[in-house]
Amino acid sequence: MKSINVIVKNETGLHSRPADVFVRTSKLYESTIEVAKGEKKANAKNIIKLILINVCENDQITISADGTDEDEALNDLKILVESNFTTINPKVQIE
Repeated sequence: MKSINVIVKNETGLHSRPADVFVRTSKLYESTIEVAKGEKKANAKNIIKLILINVCENDQITISADGTDEDEALNDLKILVESNFTTINPKVQIE
């Protein structure tokens, strides 16, 4: 299992559209992926649980991944968050 820390700069945090893109990106990978904010943790592939940990602008989150593609998953999610949700993996289908 590997983990990274990132600061969420998006003004709405991980709510609505950013959470949707985060979950869709997480689902591209086989690894188990979890997001933690303080003591609160959520499955990164479940939008309701992700929204319920209440990640706001300027919050630090820890993204953990465990599996065969954990490095790729963490790199992709780090790029997504650090780009303020503008650099989206082309495999993510946004409707």
